[in-house]
Amino acid sequence: MSTLALIESDWRLREFFELTKPRVVAMIVFTAMIGMLLATPGLPDPLLFFAASLGIALASAGAAACNCLAERRIDALMARTRARPLPMGGVSPLETGMFAAVLAGLGLGVLYWLVNPLTAWLTAITFFGYAVVYTRWLKPATPQNIVIGGASGAMPPVLGWAAMTGGVGHEALLLFLILYAWTPPHFWALALYRREEYARAGLPMLPVTHGERYTLLSILLYTAILTAVSLLPLAVGMSGRLYLAAVLALDAYYLALAWRLLRAYSDALARRAFAWSILYLGLLFAALLLDHFFSIPI
Repeated sequence: MSTLALIESDWRLREFFELTKPRVVAMIVFTAMIGMLLATPGLPDPLLFFAASLGIALASAGAAACNCLAERRIDALMARTRARPLPMGGVSPLETGMFAAVLAGLGLGVLYWLVNPLTAWLTAITFFGYAVVYTRWLKPATPQNIVIGGASGAMPPVLGWAAMTGGVGHEALLLFLILYAWTPPHFWALALYRREEYARAGLPMLPVTHGERYTLLSILLYTAILTAVSLLPLAVGMSGRLYLAAVLALDAYYLALAWRLLRAYSDALARRAFAWSILYLGLLFAALLLDHFFSIPI
């Protein structure tokens, strides 16, 4: 094979890889893994842990590719997404559809045959909720798209829990609630400094339909809701002093940042809030995990 052919092959592989939204999938798998680890008293079975992680990763990658296919025309209008493979013509819609189907099929097959049917069915429902209900229906229809559609994004810890236990306990639902409450302020911060792009694409994101002030008030409100929800693991005895110290510090900073946004908005501060929300989630789940293994009762 010639050097030119090798370069072209490598470029094509990168294009397909980009269709999977690897950073998003990494966060999905991370939160699913936290659910798996929290679901077991000690360390989980390594083969089951690997199979569940692989299946969830493949299904999530398939959903991401499906999302890219559905939003290819919108992506071409936005600076943040116009360099994606489909708007740039690096891959065709047919190739993307086949790629998404193969990834989703492999992922669901791994979960059904190597993990358990419940996890496979819950993952399939999550796939449908994100790729169809949210992407095709909610996102272009209502400014509350991320509030309603956030349920799909909050499912990974539940999937992880079901993979290890074959069921869904109340602890898994608390993890779901944390992610569900986190989603609106996370995305609205992004939507604020990208509002002109969303308006140009015709998407009714909250800053476009209701303005900056209303969105900032909503971010503060949902950050307060997130603060309350993040304390629930303490209320049910799921965590101890280590998590308590971490969650109080994390919530205090997030609330202060949301209040600062409301009082003195700037695009730079909105970018900072968006970046912080990602770090917040990672640190919160890491604190839950550390507390699980090194718990100090309250």
